[in-house]
Parts: sequence; C-alpha cells; structure tokens
Amino acid sequence: MAESIKDKVAIVGMGCTKFGELWDKSASELAVDAAYEAFADAGIESNDIQACWVGTTDVVSSGMAGLAASAPLRLQYKPVTRVENMCATGSDALRNACYAVAAKVYDIVLVLGVEKMKDTGQSGLTVGGTPANVGPNATNPGMFAMMATKYFARYGLNPQEGKTMLAKVVVKSHFNGSLNPKAHFQRAIPLEQVLNAPIIAWPLGLFDCCGVSDGAAAAIVVPAADVGKFNSSPVFVKALQICVGPADGLVRSDYDYTHVEETYRAGVAAYAEAGIKDPRHEISMAEVHDCFSITEAVIMEDLQFSPRGRVKDDIEAGTFALKGEIPIQPDGGLKCFGHPVGATGLRMLYEMYKQLQGKAGPRQIKSPQLGLTHNMGGAPPTCTVSCIIVGV
Repeated sequence: MAESIKDKVAIVGMGCTKFGELWDKSASELAVDAAYEAFADAGIESNDIQACWVGTTDVVSSGMAGLAASAPLRLQYKPVTRVENMCATGSDALRNACYAVAAKVYDIVLVLGVEKMKDTGQSGLTVGGTPANVGPNATNPGMFAMMATKYFARYGLNPQEGKTMLAKVVVKSHFNGSLNPKAHFQRAIPLEQVLNAPIIAWPLGLFDCCGVSDGAAAAIVVPAADVGKFNSSPVFVKALQICVGPADGLVRSDYDYTHVEETYRAGVAAYAEAGIKDPRHEISMAEVHDCFSITEAVIMEDLQFSPRGRVKDDIEAGTFALKGEIPIQPDGGLKCFGHPVGATGLRMLYEMYKQLQGKAGPRQIKSPQLGLTHNMGGAPPTCTVSCIIVGV
C-alpha cells in the first residue's frame, strides 16, 4: 500500500544566492554559491553527497544533463539527474530527491536549482505548448490578463475596483521584498505608482508582472531519523504533490478562467497528505507562484485560503500581509525576489526554511509551524502545479 512522505525526510541545510541581473556571475558560480551555503549550513562536505538532483530549464545558459551540477561542484562520479518541469522544476527536483531518501536508497542528497535567465536575452518567459494545446497563440501576460478580466466580470468588480485589488497585492510584495537583501527588487512602492504604471496587457500593468532573474538555490535532504547528525535545525517535509492537467482547458467550453484546477487539486492532495483539515487556519505562511498579481489572488481561492469570489475582502483586510493572519510572499515572491525558473521552487522553500528556524530577520513571522510553497507552470487553462508543505 502506498505511504505518505509525511515526516519521513528532513531538510538540514539550504543555500540561496541573491537573485537579479547577475551579469558578473556564471551559472556555474551561482550553483557553487548556493550549494556551498547549503553544505556549510548542514555541516557537511561536498564529498558527503551520495546523489544529486538538479533543476534547470535552459540547457544552453544554465547547464545540460547532470553536468549542470557535477561540473561546477566537481562531484566525483556521483549519480546526478537533471529535472525539467516548467516553473515547477526546482520543486520537482526536491520531490524526486525526497522520494529517493524515503525509499532508503540514499542518506544524504543534494537538490540544486539554477538558472541564468538574463543570458538568454529574453525579456520574459517564452510561450510554450504541447500538441494537445489547440487555440490562439498568446503571450503570458495576455493569457493571465484574460483571467483578470473574467474574474472581474464573474464577481462583479468594476475596472477600478479590480485594478486596485491587484495593485494591493503588488504593494504588499514590494514591501516584503524591501526587507530582503537577496531579492532582485528591494524597494517599497505606493499604490498610485502601481495603478498608473504602463499597461502590458489590460488590466495588468508593469508592476503586475514579475520579472525574470538569474539565481540558484540548494537543499540537503536526509532521513528524518538522521537529523541529529547535522548542524542545522531540521525542517520536515509534510507533503509533496505535483498535479498536471490534461491540456484541455483551451478546448473546453466550460472552463471559467477564474480558477486553476491543477492548483486546487494539488492543494487538496497536499492537505490530505499532511493531515490538514482547515488550510486557512493551519498553514502559517505560504510562498505562491505570483507570476502576475491576478495569479496570486486566484491562488488564494484555489488553495482555500479565501472563499470563492471573496479574496478582495481578505486583501483589503490585510490577511496576507507580513503581520496578517496568513502571510503570503514573506520574501517578496516572484514579483520581487525574482524568477529564475529552475531555482524558484527551492527559493520559496529557502524562505519557509528560514522562517521555521526563526532566522528570517526583519521578515520573521511569529511562531510559524507549517509553510506551503506553490509553483505553477503554464497558463490558466492548462498547468503543471507543485504544492509542498514543510514544518517543524
């Protein structure tokens, strides 16, 4: 019979570089910086690693196959697996590593996510697709703008009300990012600046869209029974879920564009695995995939933090602020920390790890017990979604 991953493995070391336009750093240098911070945090050496999973999405700028990790770290003939799963790449690398440790195949595993997005010369993520995707080609901002306008219409928000709701999401993340020395963007901004920014795809303005970045993050995964052998305070994995849709949203007449089914189902599965009955009151904090401001708003409903159609009330009440009932994006999120695709999932976990250890500095949340990370690759009609829950 299948068993849950809950409390079978622990993370005993993590590292994360600063994210940004790191023209003076190669992908190899970023990988080394993140990995060696994780090694030092756990109190181990690189030769203690028995296996590695590395997440990258661009083989040209960030590394090909397992060599993306073994070459910069000079790993000596160890098994290394490269993982790519859209924006859930780093989270899926962690999932694979955790399963290997839980299966008692390895005792000390490195998980690494690294990406040099700026070296590609792209100003954003490319528009991908599968043979099953039949429909109009669209930019990523265009697809999520459709989600925003449909949400406004379905729940009776006029354009100004909708724009203001989204702008408050952005202002919150920028404030959190201003407290984070590793974030790509570290400046708080006023509501008026967000509302008056140039439009990218209405109603999404410049500040409603996350940027792309360079960066790397790493984790050391061990059996839960072995945590006493390592230096750092352990964080235990409670749930690891990946949900991938059948790519039929674009051809279904009943898709409403105001939710992402994969997010809802990944959340339900993760809560079941972790034994959570009331997500809003049991989850202490979350890092979610705020590629656009509307995405974060809808995720709050898909993950059952807000009732359907009522996220505006929670945003206005400060529910998701750093000192609110359930802080969202305490490190600034994709919007301000940045989004080097292969590293993003592990960056989210890095914040949960530091928060649970009480080491998040001015961003520290009071007595967190459970943290959730959420990645979403693709566009609203069809996605790959990761949902991970960790705790003490």
